Order: sequence, then C-alpha cells, then structure tokens
Amino acid sequence: MRKIRVLVVDDSRLFRSLLVQGLSSDPAIEVVGEAQDPFEARDKIIECKPDVMTLDVELPRMNGIEFLRKLMPQYPLRVVVISALSDKVFDAMHAGAVDFVAKPAVSNRVQLEEFIKNELLVKIKIASTAKIGNIKTKVSMQTEHRLNVKDNDLIVAIGASTGGTEAILAVVKEYGPDIPGIVVVQHMPPGFTSMYAKRVNDLCRIRAKEAETGDRVMPGQILIAPGGDRHMQLVKVNGCYQVECKKGPKVNGHCPSVDVLFDSVAKVAGNKAVGIILTGMGGDGAKGLLAMRRAGARTIGQDESTCVVYGMPKVAYDIGAVEHQEKLSDIPGRTYALLNRMR
Repeated sequence: MRKIRVLVVDDSRLFRSLLVQGLSSDPAIEVVGEAQDPFEARDKIIECKPDVMTLDVELPRMNGIEFLRKLMPQYPLRVVVISALSDKVFDAMHAGAVDFVAKPAVSNRVQLEEFIKNELLVKIKIASTAKIGNIKTKVSMQTEHRLNVKDNDLIVAIGASTGGTEAILAVVKEYGPDIPGIVVVQHMPPGFTSMYAKRVNDLCRIRAKEAETGDRVMPGQILIAPGGDRHMQLVKVNGCYQVECKKGPKVNGHCPSVDVLFDSVAKVAGNKAVGIILTGMGGDGAKGLLAMRRAGARTIGQDESTCVVYGMPKVAYDIGAVEHQEKLSDIPGRTYALLNRMR
C-alpha cells in the first residue's frame, strides 16, 4: 500500500527534527516535508501534496488556527493538531482539524518516543482515512422539540471519538433544559476534557461539566467523562442516577471507554435510556450499545455521510446495536421522538 505522506509544521527546529525522525521510523509513513510557519507550510502543501499535516497551534507570523481557517476552504487537508494544554485546540477542530494530541516535553526523550509511537502515529493513520471538506456539523431543527413525558429515570448516553468534539457539540446545542441527564464519553487526552466541558457549557442551553464520582445525573445537564486513566460508569444511589469515575485498564484501547459507560447504562437504566454513538475510529461502544438495546433502550447511530470517520457507528450498526441510523442533523429530533415514546 502507498505510504501516508506527512508534512510536519512546527516552529521549533529541534521538535520538528525529532518528529520527522520518529515518524520516518514507521514503514507506513513518508515525511515529505517540514515547515516552521504557515507561509512556508502553504508552499510545502502545494509542492509536496501531503495526505496529512501535523500542525502546532502556536506559530510565528500566523497562528495555527487562523492558518486552518484560511487553508481549509481553499485546500481541504487532513490535519492533526499538536498542542500544549489549551482550549485553542477546540477552535482548531471547529476550523477543520481532524484530531489533536497533547504536546510532550522535548526534554523527556522516553516520553517523546512514547508520544510518537502510541499517540501521534495512531492519530495520523486514523486521520489519513478521515472524510474532510464536506462534513456539516451545524444542526438545524425544523421545530422546537419538547419533552412530553415527566420521568426522572430517563437518561441519554453518548459516545464518540475522532471528529466527536464537533459532532457532540452540534447535537447537544439543540437540546433544551428539559432534556434528561446526559452522560458522555469522548476519547480525549487528560486535561482537555475539563476545557471541553466548559466550552460545551458556554455554547449550549444546558449545563456541562467534567464528571466526578458522586455527581448526580440531572435533567438539563451533561457529565463528560474525564480523560486519562478512569472509566465512567452509571450507578443508582438512593433512587437517583450518579456517576463513578474509577481507575482501570484500557478497554478497546481506550480509557475512558464508551463500552464501559454503555454497559453500565444498560444494567442500571435498562429501557429508560437512549444511547447515541457518533463518529470515531474502531469499535468502542458497539457492544455496549448492543447491550443497551437488548436491555430495552432506544439506540441511534450517526450515518456514514456525516461521520468524519465511519468506524464506531458502522461496527455498532453491523452487529445490530443501532435501531435508528441518522444524519447528524437529525439526531436531536430523533432523540426527543424516542424519549417521548417512553413510559
């Protein structure tokens, strides 16, 4: 198979050199160029025609986000952002980047090698398969949907990976304060989930926070699993839904895992739940969504045409876990329709 052609963009000569060296060691990767700023990167894109570009956010002459905003409408390209711990990565995702990774310290060579091998190479290979340029994440509901049932035991569970930060936001922005409590697993590096929760909270009509053990699942609120080494599960304490965030090994290569969350929702909420699986690579969440459906929950999967990566929803659909396959724009309305049929 043809190697994945990669352009490395970073203002640090040392970091660029280390990335080029590390990426070139993988037989599936060919580093076709490097650049220190967006203007040099623009010329390299035209000259080298990369499949994927790695992009630092903080760059001289023009920051990475502004570069993306100018680049993507004219020259759609699969981009993996490399960033220090900053909420700017979500602006980059909104501007069209496929995914992001947390920038490691150059001084720690062991950490850097692990970062390249276990994170960046994986993200680049996933990004090389991603759909770009024509994915519309804006949702436009034709009517204002309302919840017509009053049942405090209803719950919505959402799982996503690559492309999910924008997909989740597009869906939950359309939910009103009457929506049952929402629990979310989005594959994300540690530290970024709290910033993502704040972003969702600021842009939506419902509240959002990074989940902590003991948090109650309440109507009009989203609990987002913290990135790192803890899985989030649903429990019921004194008749009320709560979440537990406990350390555990990776499941399907991820911690937190969508499967772990969905399995717990199947056991605790049964037929009082709606499960939603969105864009992402791999199969995390598919078996858990199937467990939810077998427990009587209603389930929704994002369709191929609107996914950045049609991986997780496809696996779920193929094994019979998805009851309704919908375009991203139709998921909010479908959620309300299913909730309103619950008794």
